[in-house]
Amino acid sequence: MYQYKRSSELFDEANKYIPGGVNSPVRAFKSVGGTPVFIEKAKGSILTDADGNEYIDYISSWGPMILGHAYPKVIEAIKEKVEDSTSFGAPTELEIDIAKLIVEMVPNIDKVRMVNSGTEACMSAIRVARGYTGRNKFIKFEGCYHGHADSFLIKAGSGASTFGVPNSPGVTPGTANDTLTARYNDIDNVKQLVAENKDEIAAIIIEPIAGNMGCVLPKKGFMEELRTLCDQEGILLIFDEVMNGFRLARGGAQEYLGIKADLVTFGKVIGGGMPVGAYAGPDEIMKVVSPLGPVYQAGTLSGNPIAMIAGYTLLKDLNENPQYFTELEEKTEYLHKGLDKVLAESGFDYKINRCGSMISVFFTDVDVLDFDTAATANNEKFPQFFHEMLKRGIYLPPSSFESYFLSNSLTYEMLDKTIQAAKESLEAMK
Repeated sequence: MYQYKRSSELFDEANKYIPGGVNSPVRAFKSVGGTPVFIEKAKGSILTDADGNEYIDYISSWGPMILGHAYPKVIEAIKEKVEDSTSFGAPTELEIDIAKLIVEMVPNIDKVRMVNSGTEACMSAIRVARGYTGRNKFIKFEGCYHGHADSFLIKAGSGASTFGVPNSPGVTPGTANDTLTARYNDIDNVKQLVAENKDEIAAIIIEPIAGNMGCVLPKKGFMEELRTLCDQEGILLIFDEVMNGFRLARGGAQEYLGIKADLVTFGKVIGGGMPVGAYAGPDEIMKVVSPLGPVYQAGTLSGNPIAMIAGYTLLKDLNENPQYFTELEEKTEYLHKGLDKVLAESGFDYKINRCGSMISVFFTDVDVLDFDTAATANNEKFPQFFHEMLKRGIYLPPSSFESYFLSNSLTYEMLDKTIQAAKESLEAMK
């Protein structure tokens, strides 16, 4: 039986100085109860906590550790580069190298602007879309998370045409007025919003494969219709690939789905897990960005050399070894089949969604296609399953609304151990 004495002590101490004891809310285990595990180190797919307990990791730092924690090539590159200083606040050749590599890998983009987080990337992309189109409103989807910028923290009203209502204190009604929220996978709902706000919508932003309501895939034809609608109405389609980028394929969700986006945003995967983000698009759109154009965006740490070398090293490895994506998909399929078998034997209601190396288990009897159906799985079974798995050395996302992210450092022995742990956990839940 695992002991959590040190983690408990650290959480008590953290609560004295950090709001809620954590620097990002999901880490607080609010959704599952109990005390969060404080991690001390990680290697490959194994996390080690402050009490010395080891876990097989299915979070991968929320996506970017595609080839595992402390990936040797990335670590060596960081060690070498850090000798030159941790920040310059001035241009470096390395920024050109990674931008050139991203443009080579990702379809439909000519230019990349580096920022410092996925939130900043999405916030900037919306500003660019507004500057380019001369329109103010945009559509987001319930259950898709694009960071904590004010305009994204909006929940739809009861009617499809109702203006957004802030669902976080500190977000002003004025900000909410320009944010429209649609139902994921419901093209008729999107068309209604567009019709009711004719020539006012600058952009539609979406997680092409959702990861923030669990792993939720677009219905067949949904993305194609969204692309057609944007073309007809002069609206920019923004793919938030903070989670999808370079995980599903070399070219991300655009390549994987065969759908062209007008702007794409990326997160820490382009920094090998370091704090970084980016937005990218064709010349025609990106020319509005300062200093070329009037849309202002800046950052002292943008293009930080440590993040750039980490990201360049990881992306170069992914680009040169496309078999990694096949291997990841095969491992995820293996896990899917194993979990499907033990869940079917358990007698519990469940659904499993999978796309590439993203997968989610939902304790529900309905197909999970959007936020409302994902919410049916946010019940007492998930916290039980989470803690039973944790006791058996399996670290799952501590929320039913988060996708699992697999790393290629996972071995089939680890996957078998995970499936066996799930079998034992489900038996214990009975």
